[in-house]
Amino acid sequence: MMLNDEYLIHAYGRHDAAIDHGDGVYLYDTEGKKYLDFYAGIGVNALGYGYQAYNEALKKQLDKVLHVSNYFYTPPLLEASEKVVKATKLDQVFFTNSGAEAIEGALKLARKYYFLKHGQADSEIISFHHSFHGRTTGAVKLTGNAHYQEAFGPLMTGVKYANLNDLDSVKALINDHTAAIIVEPVQGEGGVNPCTKTFMQGLRALCDEYGLCLILDEVQSGMGRTGSMMTYFQFDITPDIVCLAKALGCGVPVGAFVANKKYGDALVPGDHGSTYGGNPFVCAAVSTVFDIYQNDHIVEKAHEAGMYLETKLNELEEKCSHVVGHRGLGLMQGILLDEPNSSAYVQKALEAGLIVVSAGADVVRLLPPLIITHKQIDEAMGILEKILK
Repeated sequence: MMLNDEYLIHAYGRHDAAIDHGDGVYLYDTEGKKYLDFYAGIGVNALGYGYQAYNEALKKQLDKVLHVSNYFYTPPLLEASEKVVKATKLDQVFFTNSGAEAIEGALKLARKYYFLKHGQADSEIISFHHSFHGRTTGAVKLTGNAHYQEAFGPLMTGVKYANLNDLDSVKALINDHTAAIIVEPVQGEGGVNPCTKTFMQGLRALCDEYGLCLILDEVQSGMGRTGSMMTYFQFDITPDIVCLAKALGCGVPVGAFVANKKYGDALVPGDHGSTYGGNPFVCAAVSTVFDIYQNDHIVEKAHEAGMYLETKLNELEEKCSHVVGHRGLGLMQGILLDEPNSSAYVQKALEAGLIVVSAGADVVRLLPPLIITHKQIDEAMGILEKILK
């Protein structure tokens, strides 16, 4: 079909293709071309496309009610809230429309708790260089990359940036005004940089020592992506707040911030809200996602597939001179290149029928659906080998 984008604000560098439909882990454009999807809609489509149990649940809810205001309870809201809380091992959840909104809510929650504790609205937040937390103005200030910020100032004050996996750099920023530390267990946009277990446990200890809120941004890394339901399970810690989105709804626009009772109780009616957040349609999707994860052993399959993917990436590194390494956890991986031209390889992969994405100028990022098989991983590695040699 003819791609006429004159009526769109050109805020995206879109590929020259219009996607028509999906099936399993494959997408098809309007010209009938087939693509193996190793991006999953930025990690959203954990169940791929056309997952029957998921589709049927949404159709069923569609015939009941799509939306009511948050002045009422709905069965999907109550069911989804219980499942999210149990999955995160926290206490209370607030549903949003996106990951960026979840970050904004977590930021307000941490600052409200600080205000109640100190009686002053002068809190500071510690974030990290090369982080990414979203495109809204609060989230973009938390993002430790000036490129995302420079055109949109003045932004909020009170944010400082430490170095990932450098506990001393965090300690140096803590003062009497520090309210929270926010970190991605695996930085996505920043180059697929995982935190070490020692570092994450050190952050938890620092927050306990100084009475700070530990916020984990698991918008991209959570929901089984790295081989466990939440990445922080692998670090043997529990945050005060965790932010979720993407695979939480597997396609519908939904996010959440989940807190322990200590922080969750800081918000009272009037402090925060969302017209669409947690409506019955998206909550039916969330509830169904957790049911499918349990019944079809999605996290266990993702863990196993992630180990296989790492093995194949080791082989790719040996075969391709342009590949100097890889890093990540589970099915969240970055291929490190010997020169800053990842966008060129992303385009070559697309032409060859494989969807991948950049994570910086020298990293090609892989985020396949969690239902990916060994055969499909082999297919992707074959395409990558051809274009990277």
